[in-house]
Amino acid sequence: MGAPMTLFNLAQRGMSAQLVRMNAAASNLANAGTVASSEDGTYRPIRPVFATELDKQTGLSAVDVQSVVRENARAIKEHNPDHPLADANGDIWTSPVDENAEMVEMLESSRQYQNLVEALSTAKQLMLDTMRMK
Repeated sequence: MGAPMTLFNLAQRGMSAQLVRMNAAASNLANAGTVASSEDGTYRPIRPVFATELDKQTGLSAVDVQSVVRENARAIKEHNPDHPLADANGDIWTSPVDENAEMVEMLESSRQYQNLVEALSTAKQLMLDTMRMK
């Protein structure tokens, strides 16, 4: 059995998960509006899949990134025969990224990351105050 989970382990894992979440949203935003010549070649948004892990020694529950998956969203078909990537029918396919939803995702993950940094800062200050008491 490994060492029991500490607040620092817990925060580190949460911060890592939020960083993956933020990077996924950034990747989706970077590919918003990209065009492809086929529906299959269109960029699809990615999402992290989180899982909880219970530390039986402490009763603390931590988050892990289980995987990063592509959404099964449908590409947006647009008739634009003058576009260089248009197919034989004159259609192009645009990525189905909702820019507003991705911005909300980035803001939420940023706030969660900030909350974890604040928790670590508070824990550090409490530890320093405790050591000064001795």
